[in-house]
Amino acid sequence: MKFFWRSPSKAKRLALSLPKWPLLRLRSAQVPNPLYLLLTLLLLAGCERPDPETAVFVTPGQSSTLPPTPIVTPFSGEGPLPPTPEADPAQAIARPTYNGTPTPDPTHETAVAQENGTLTHTVGVGETLGYIAQLYGTTTEQLLSLNQLDNGNLVYVGQALLVPSSATQFGPDFKLIPDSELVYGPAANGFDVRQFAELYGGYLLNYEEAVENQLLAGPEIVSLVTHRYSVNPRLLLAALEYRAGWITKAVGVVEQFPMGYRASNQPGLYMQLSWVANQLNWGFYGRSEGGLNLFTVADGTRLGYAPTINNGTAGVQKWLSAHDGATYASWLQEVGPDGFWLTYNALFGNPFAYTVDPLWPADLSQPSLQLPWQNETWYFTGGPHGGWAAGSAWAALDFAPPGEQLGCVQSENWVTAMADGIVTRSDFGAVVVDLDLPNQPADGFAGTGWAITYMHLENRDRISVGTPVQIGDRLGHPSCEGGFSNGTHLHVARSYNGRWVAADGAIPFNMAGWISQGLGSEYDGLLLRGTVSREACVCRDEINAISP
Repeated sequence: MKFFWRSPSKAKRLALSLPKWPLLRLRSAQVPNPLYLLLTLLLLAGCERPDPETAVFVTPGQSSTLPPTPIVTPFSGEGPLPPTPEADPAQAIARPTYNGTPTPDPTHETAVAQENGTLTHTVGVGETLGYIAQLYGTTTEQLLSLNQLDNGNLVYVGQALLVPSSATQFGPDFKLIPDSELVYGPAANGFDVRQFAELYGGYLLNYEEAVENQLLAGPEIVSLVTHRYSVNPRLLLAALEYRAGWITKAVGVVEQFPMGYRASNQPGLYMQLSWVANQLNWGFYGRSEGGLNLFTVADGTRLGYAPTINNGTAGVQKWLSAHDGATYASWLQEVGPDGFWLTYNALFGNPFAYTVDPLWPADLSQPSLQLPWQNETWYFTGGPHGGWAAGSAWAALDFAPPGEQLGCVQSENWVTAMADGIVTRSDFGAVVVDLDLPNQPADGFAGTGWAITYMHLENRDRISVGTPVQIGDRLGHPSCEGGFSNGTHLHVARSYNGRWVAADGAIPFNMAGWISQGLGSEYDGLLLRGTVSREACVCRDEINAISP
């Protein structure tokens, strides 16, 4: 069997999503039993790639979002953030000074309108004709016709395709945040969500919610979303303030859907903020890696990203376009200097004061990694797919331990460290290891340099935060813990400076010589070592068996 992690918000859509899943592969000698096929489908779970324009239904408009008067007053850019009377001045968080202008971004690929009512789309990593058709609201047949292709043709990364479009305009070129303010990277090192929330004494501090059977307070929910999605906590707090006023107001927008996301009836701060993080990632990684250069405002307006904005700005623009009250006119206000940016600036100062550039050096390469188990044969069950939920890069691979049982069963097998480092997180099914490298000593913060996320590790025997590890050290047992999964497995992903590293991109996984390669659709892929090839499969078989 092939076992996946699935975002909880997607679990109920399994029946509608089956066409996007990799096909069940059976050896030629096998005859598929209908009951077996049904059981297979019922046991599948994972972080599927979403429909490109998933409908969402949210509360229109926004709350009054400006912080209390002391913060609205023009700030000199020096010294600590002025606290409200409820806060302890000694806990004030300094805001860096910024008097410059955002560094010009190189011109990006954009949607190029043709006289015949089409656009040019550049094929991104992992995209298929079917996905591109959904992205632009058309059909595979129409794409084949427009581009004079036949069913035997395969699209390739970098290929220019004509797509139908009614878009006649582009979004503004006002930059909202640097790329380093979208990811949970070096600029967020040392930032404490609870400490900042206590400066204002707002509603977030009084909020509680059970997340995966653990009762969490508001600031800890924000931190969990930050870690899982690798999204900057300042950005999430500014988003929560902008939509709901929960940071500065004792009573903001207090309802089941504080961020206005009503699709699939997912209430509560955790699910609402997770939706925001996923939208931010979707815009960021979709534009930077997936060739996404066109999007739709809720009123149906099709827009191309301005070619000069950076990917972090694209992420925020995508999120701000998604609520059902958005019109082109209201969206223009929200993405301008008097919209979301004003709230961010009032809370934290100019976002570009936190810029870390570049996030990735030009010569970035993966350090040496081993397989995440010792002296056993495991099974490659999931090719490149989201690092966490659908919007992130295809950063993850899935593996099932040896055995005959299906579903969520307790495993005595061990997940082991792929490289030396320090454990920076061990909760909610995740173990995150900050790698200790010659040119990057582990500093205990996973947002600087290389880090590995091991997901779905059982609480039993799971390694503790702060523990130094060496290659081969035991981290925990594979399980179904963390997110939603109905099959015991390991989900493993890499990040550098807080940005997910795609498993099918320019820096593939290399684990003891096993090199990852995508096959054009999420979860489908190969691991190659020399002349040996193993393909991700919903099975335990020779075709997906991986040994040290």
